[in-house]
Amino acid sequence: ENILQKTRAPFSTNSFDAFISPNILNLSSFVKLMKKLQEIHPEASSDKIVNALLEVKNDNNGILSGLPISSIMERTSAIL
Repeated sequence: ENILQKTRAPFSTNSFDAFISPNILNLSSFVKLMKKLQEIHPEASSDKIVNALLEVKNDNNGILSGLPISSIMERTSAIL
């Protein structure tokens, strides 16, 4: 017996829509946040913005999720 035949889930053309990885969503939010911060702080390099975001993350017990984007932007801007 082929074990793969027993464990294979049926494929649906809508399956991708139903199972979008949280990492994809996080990446999308990160890209949007980076663009906004680059618009506000054109003098800051991408590396400097990322380092400031990491500092905000570290100051918030190592997580950014749960913080409003506006709060993340304010805190990051204060560091920059």
